[in-house]
Amino acid sequence: MTNYIDNALKVLENNFDLKKDEKVVIITDDRMRSVAIPFYEAACIKGNETVFSQFPAMYKSGEEPPVIIANAMKEADVAVCVTQASLTHTRAKKEAAATGTRIGTMPGITLSMLEKGAIEADPDRVEEMTYYFTDLLERSSEVKIEKDGEILTFSISDRKGIASTGIFREKGQAGNVPSGEAYIAPIEDSANGKLVVDGSIAQLGKVKSPVTLTVKDGKLVAASGKQGSELLELLGTEAGKTIAEFGIGTNPTARITGVVLEDEKVFGTVHIAFGSNKPFGGVTEAGVHIDCVLKEPTFWIDGKKIMEKGRVLDPAFPNG
Repeated sequence: MTNYIDNALKVLENNFDLKKDEKVVIITDDRMRSVAIPFYEAACIKGNETVFSQFPAMYKSGEEPPVIIANAMKEADVAVCVTQASLTHTRAKKEAAATGTRIGTMPGITLSMLEKGAIEADPDRVEEMTYYFTDLLERSSEVKIEKDGEILTFSISDRKGIASTGIFREKGQAGNVPSGEAYIAPIEDSANGKLVVDGSIAQLGKVKSPVTLTVKDGKLVAASGKQGSELLELLGTEAGKTIAEFGIGTNPTARITGVVLEDEKVFGTVHIAFGSNKPFGGVTEAGVHIDCVLKEPTFWIDGKKIMEKGRVLDPAFPNG
């Protein structure tokens, strides 16, 4: 436990720059209590006023937490969310950030991930690569992704790019820990084509056999195989099947683990999500948000090939 507490202390100090007089809330659920405890112990060791708040794990990624949890997030200076499903794209997180709370969401994080992998990355390098891709997304209009002969296209015109660096030192900053991704909300009815997912799917783990997704006018209309059927069931309604996010991994020490918190950060991957995106610039509220990770993709932005089979081609790429 001591090693986990030591690394939790590093997260509070390096990622949040936690001050002595700040209030901390550790939010968890029944499945994730054992991973949340080191963060509670770390905050107590630092002498901060700390509350441990646990609720039942009967919910999906993107679904709103109980009101009492949402209120606790607003009351804290720092909220660390160690949960099975993700609170990242919820109104609760967005509204708490608007009040000034600094929020780190860690959906599905394991004790192994607290010990090694993405959490070990050089934060300066992650920031540099993340801001590079975020700027690229924000000044662009069209994306084309190719994987195993299938192509998906969509528009990102006039949408704001989001830099998820995992560093939250200013009031209202929020995102994943560990992190390293640049992402954006595509125009909801603009996506058409097919996408081969071979990395992982949020809440379903590593992909056992590549899942082919068919998207028409922004809606997921078909998904192959058993995990494809499970994905469609998770997404539920038509709103849940709407394209929500395009993201690019920027963390060079992240690994494909089966936990999308780390998987979507792996450098050389991209991910597409379906469901809610209103909290980060889209228009969809669906009560669910599920990410699908592709390994070693090829993609173009505004007709320029940026990545080929997971390798960045742009000579302007930092550290490239």
